[in-house]
Amino acid sequence: MKIQKVQIQNFKLFGGILLILSILYSCNKNSDEGIDEEIITTPTLPYEAEGFVKIENGSDGFFANLENGDRFSRDHDKIGDVNGDGVVDIVVGARSDDDGGIDAGAVYILFMNSDGSVQSNQKISMLEGGFTETLNAGNFFGYGVAGIGDYDSDGIPDIAVSAPVPPNNSLYIIHLNADATVKNFVKNSNIIAQGLSAIGDINGDNRIDLVACNPGSDDGGTNRGAIDILFLNEASQIMYANTVTISSTQGGFGLGIEDGDQFGGREVAMLGDIDNDGTKELAVGAFMSDGGKGAIWILSLNATTFNVESKIKIAEGMNGFTDELVSDINPNGTSGANFGHAMCASLDIDGDGIIELITGANQQYEGWAYILYLNPDKTVKSFTRINNTDGGFNLTLDTEERFSRSISYVGDLRGDGTIAINIGGGAGGTGTLYTLFFRPQ
Repeated sequence: MKIQKVQIQNFKLFGGILLILSILYSCNKNSDEGIDEEIITTPTLPYEAEGFVKIENGSDGFFANLENGDRFSRDHDKIGDVNGDGVVDIVVGARSDDDGGIDAGAVYILFMNSDGSVQSNQKISMLEGGFTETLNAGNFFGYGVAGIGDYDSDGIPDIAVSAPVPPNNSLYIIHLNADATVKNFVKNSNIIAQGLSAIGDINGDNRIDLVACNPGSDDGGTNRGAIDILFLNEASQIMYANTVTISSTQGGFGLGIEDGDQFGGREVAMLGDIDNDGTKELAVGAFMSDGGKGAIWILSLNATTFNVESKIKIAEGMNGFTDELVSDINPNGTSGANFGHAMCASLDIDGDGIIELITGANQQYEGWAYILYLNPDKTVKSFTRINNTDGGFNLTLDTEERFSRSISYVGDLRGDGTIAINIGGGAGGTGTLYTLFFRPQ
C-alpha cells in the first residue's frame, strides 16, 4: 500500500506539470496567432503627447476679423518675448487678407499665455499696426514670416516678412515696439520668398540669417525651385553680393532636381552638424518631387562658402523612410501627398543625441505630420506619424484639412520641460493653428 500511494502521488505531480506546460503552450500559441499581436507590434512613442491647443478665429483667446480665404497660419514662427511678460510670442501670416487691396496680406503678432492660448494679438497690415508701406493687390504680404531676434538692439525682438509677388516682391525687416506695432521697417526689394526660415547665425556676424524659398523658380528648368541664403547687415539690409543661391545650376547641388519638383518648399530646417564633420546640415523640401508624392533633401553645407558638399534624398522607400505616400489627384488640382512641403527642426526627442526633423505630407488624407528620427549619416532611423489615429494626440481633423502645411518650433512654452510645435491646418475657412505639446521620454 505504501508503494502504491507513492506511485499515485507521483502520477498526480506529473499530471500537474503536464497541465502547467499545456497552459503555457496555449498562451504562447494564442499570442502567436494574434491575440496579443497589437501589444507586440504597436511601437512605443519616444514622447508623451500632452495635448494640444487649437487656435482659430474666436477660440482660445484669438479674436480677429478674419474672413474666409484669409489663409491665417500658412506660415508662422516664434519671435521671442515681445511684451516682456516672460512668455515667448508668435508671428502668424495671413497672406490673403484684403486690408488695402485684395490679397494684399497681413501678419498677426500673438501674445501668448504659457498654456498655449492667446492673451491678445496685434495685426500688421496696410491699415493696422503702424505699417506705412503701400502693398499691391495680390502681394501676399505674410506669405513667409520669421523671427529674427533683436536686429536693431533695442531689447525687443523683430520679424522678417515676405511679400513675394511682383512688382513689389520684397522682404521686410520690421522692428517692433513692445506692443507689437511697427516701430520702423526696412524694405529689401527683388526677393521672392514663398516661404521664409530663420536658420541661426551661420556666418558668425551675430545676426540671424534667413533662407528665402522660391519653389517656382525656373533656374535650370520649369518649376525646379531654388533657395536663397540671405545675410543682412547691421542696418537690416540684405547684402546681395553675399547671397548664396542653391538650385540645380548653382550652389554645388548638382544632379537630382527635376522639372516640377518645386525644390525649396515653404520652409527649410537647419539641423546643425549631425555627423560632426564640420559641415552644417540643412533640410530642404521638394514637395512635388516623384509625381507629387514629395521628397526632402538634406544638404551638407560648406562652412565657408555655404555651397553643397554632399546631399541625400529622403523619399518613399529611400534612405529609411518606408511609409507609403499617396499619388492621387487632390481637390485643389495638384497631385500626391506633398511630403516635405513644410518642416522645422526640433530638440532631441528620443534621447539619442541627434536633432529631430518634423515635416508633413499635408495632402495625405486629412494631412499627416511626421517626426523623422535621424541617424548620424542623415538617413531615417524611424518615424512617428501624427494624424487622426497616430501620434497620441487624439486629433479630430477634417477631411482634406491639409494639416502640416506649415510647421514651426516654439520650444518650452509652458516652462515645464515639454516641447511645443505649431502646425497649421484648417479645411477651407479662415485657417487654424494647432500647438502640440510633447514631453520627451
